[in-house]
Amino acid sequence: MSGKAIVLDANILIRAVLGKRVRELIFDNAATVKFFAPDVAYADARKYLPALLKKRGVDSSAAMVVLDRLEGVVQSIDAELYAGMQQQALQRIAVRDAEDWPVLACAMTLGCPVWTEDTDFFGTGVATWTSDRIALYLA
Repeated sequence: MSGKAIVLDANILIRAVLGKRVRELIFDNAATVKFFAPDVAYADARKYLPALLKKRGVDSSAAMVVLDRLEGVVQSIDAELYAGMQQQALQRIAVRDAEDWPVLACAMTLGCPVWTEDTDFFGTGVATWTSDRIALYLA
């Protein structure tokens, strides 16, 4: 893949909805960086956001519009495109959190790093960036 690209974990999608900084980093860099997320990351964000928003007293309908806007910038990757890497991804991450295999499989398929707050990705053989360092990669 030419140019910069990165796969986002569901926790980054959720942070982009809940906070300003991550959302701004995504939108400000959308012209020069390709952002991807496995389809299940969006499903997870839609599953967990309502409870998080309710706890914070935030209107969930407005927040879900933000998630929908993100989908215009962070391309959702269908499972059929990364399923071929499932076994390799599971071998690398299952000890820590088997649920994360789609994010790792996407990164392996696309040949790019992962943006996450989840330490389960460290040591999987794929470059991993956290929000406190991601600006270095995006620059």
